[in-house]
Amino acid sequence: MVLDSRVDPARLIGRSPESLRVEEACALQGKWIALEMYSPDRLPLRRIEAVGDSVEQCIEQLVARGLDPRRFEFIPFVLPF
Repeated sequence: MVLDSRVDPARLIGRSPESLRVEEACALQGKWIALEMYSPDRLPLRRIEAVGDSVEQCIEQLVARGLDPRRFEFIPFVLPF
């Protein structure tokens, strides 16, 4: 499969991983994403809050936006198919 280089992973922040089109999912292949962790106190939306080549890059993005990285899980993005 040929990756679509026109998809900017940064533009996928705020989207649900399950709502991504095939070309968008392919653009995230090999990247790390940050999703807010579940807590009984709140039911977070499953939205991508940061995208990077490493966990450290995701943490930097979250801190730059004033978010607490301890409230997020960092997972390597794998194609759902």
